[in-house]
Amino acid sequence: MVFEIRPARPADAVGVAQVWAAVMPHLVKSARAIETELRGGRSRVILIAVDGPDVVGYSNLYLPEAGVAGARVRITVQVPPSYRERGIGTALLTAISAEAVTAGAGRLLAAVAEDSKAFAEKRGFELGRRMSHAAADLREAREPVAPPAGLRLTTYAELEPRQVFDAEVQVRDDDPSGFSGGPAYDEWVKVSWNNPDIRRDLSFAVLDGDRVLSFVTTTADADRGVIWSNLTGTIPSARGRGLAKVVKSHALAAARDAGFVTASTGNDAGNLPMLAVNKWLGYRTTSGAWTAEKAL
Repeated sequence: MVFEIRPARPADAVGVAQVWAAVMPHLVKSARAIETELRGGRSRVILIAVDGPDVVGYSNLYLPEAGVAGARVRITVQVPPSYRERGIGTALLTAISAEAVTAGAGRLLAAVAEDSKAFAEKRGFELGRRMSHAAADLREAREPVAPPAGLRLTTYAELEPRQVFDAEVQVRDDDPSGFSGGPAYDEWVKVSWNNPDIRRDLSFAVLDGDRVLSFVTTTADADRGVIWSNLTGTIPSARGRGLAKVVKSHALAAARDAGFVTASTGNDAGNLPMLAVNKWLGYRTTSGAWTAEKAL
């Protein structure tokens, strides 16, 4: 097999989507959404492995903030099972690590699936936090929980992007796994808010006045009948009031009523409050992964 490593282009979106579907089928990540990322993203380097017209591997690097030397940066390396043991993963990891060095990074952070732990450890990564993927049968979804008195529940269809972004930035940086970071506002609007996979009618928020206190962003694949909770969070000052249960119970009930059959999500094993909410909602663990770090 002869393959080439090169930057991804918008025309590669279908092939990249096929890689994600083969490696992480529980995700909602369509070709249209990937094309949006490739056209609008500036905070990542995305490299792919190609064999002729076929995309046979994918990698990305979230660039560190300008002027931050030695930062820990997130990377992803994905190779479909049918293309493994051919040197593709090693070549992608080498190439994306070189990009990280050029960007001034000092450490790499990756999520490693159970079947890739040996690959990561052999290449100098140390396994860290346990993570899990879980799914719920929406036919058994609970009836939604009402918000506390004085607070208002709404969908993203009634919100401005800045309202959601301001809440998200308060949530993503304290995710213990380190995987909930995101770009600055202008890029976030292009690649996240305008993600074609987002269902704003199935994404909910609890507000105090105009301020979002808690939210869940839902992406959906109608063909498969699957939704994915892309991010669920409550701003620090509003925690302990059951707001995550409110927004997520409404999202799952709305998805059920819209004809979806399965809800999927991922969590850090140390995020006990969110794990408790998901257990109450009927999620059951389907697979696992680990954080993995390596010094450059």
